[in-house]
Amino acid sequence: MKGTRRRAKAARRVDFPNLLETMEKRPRLLGGHPMKSPFPGIDPYLEDQGHWPDFHNTFLTSCRDALLDELPDHYDARIDERFRLFEVDSVRPRLIEPDVAITRRKGPSTSVAASGGPLLVEPVLVSIGTPEVVEERLTWVEVRRLPGRELVTVIELLSPSNKSGLGREDYLDKRWATLRQSVNLVELDFLIGGRRLPLGGPLPPGDFYAVVTRAGRRENCEVFAWNIDQPLPLVPVPLKAPDPDVPLDLHAIFRTTFDRGRYPRVVDYGAALGLPLPPEVRAWAELQARSIATG
Repeated sequence: MKGTRRRAKAARRVDFPNLLETMEKRPRLLGGHPMKSPFPGIDPYLEDQGHWPDFHNTFLTSCRDALLDELPDHYDARIDERFRLFEVDSVRPRLIEPDVAITRRKGPSTSVAASGGPLLVEPVLVSIGTPEVVEERLTWVEVRRLPGRELVTVIELLSPSNKSGLGREDYLDKRWATLRQSVNLVELDFLIGGRRLPLGGPLPPGDFYAVVTRAGRRENCEVFAWNIDQPLPLVPVPLKAPDPDVPLDLHAIFRTTFDRGRYPRVVDYGAALGLPLPPEVRAWAELQARSIATG
């Protein structure tokens, strides 16, 4: 009996080395096509089709993991978060002005005043015009120096809400509060839509940006710019002097995030791109997208 159980247990044992080798060789398919982005760098369809919230949080997790591999032992990197309630711009409450032509009754009133008393009027229920309120989870990466956990660097990946309306005002308030401290700030703008970060001079030409502002050099910031047809760059993450910068490979982090998210399963690459791009750039991007939609 014992020999039978041992043989059965051995039969169920998985040969993990061979299994991993087989999985590495097996192509990951989406309808017969490899599950990868058709773009050499940032995939604009993530922004255009509303997948940015999920990508944003996953990217920051991958960013934190990549930093932990590079940081000296006396540093730590963690994701911080807060929640914000904001009103959707499209449903702002409208002020309703009194309009005699609309509110005055047609014909004689049927309300009767009691003798010597007030007029008896039936109330009418009218919507107060309460705006739609949405809760947004805001996340970023903080690099801290051990053992005292002194905040050294903040890494922000902009969301669509950071680039327009009240969300932009809220982000800029937080940005200036960070810059008033002796803290480094790395801002990543992977979005084509919305307003760019306000700087003291014009931005270099580009579709996407990384802005590095160092604690000891507030008069200037380092701006990295690239286009939709280019891979993401390597950018420095400043630490506390005299510790040297650590490299942040944005391209590798983007690819890791994209592959883990399996976004080609949910992105419609056959759809037109609605982002504010020049016509020739939009035509190129849609042609790239069709390579995975029909390839």
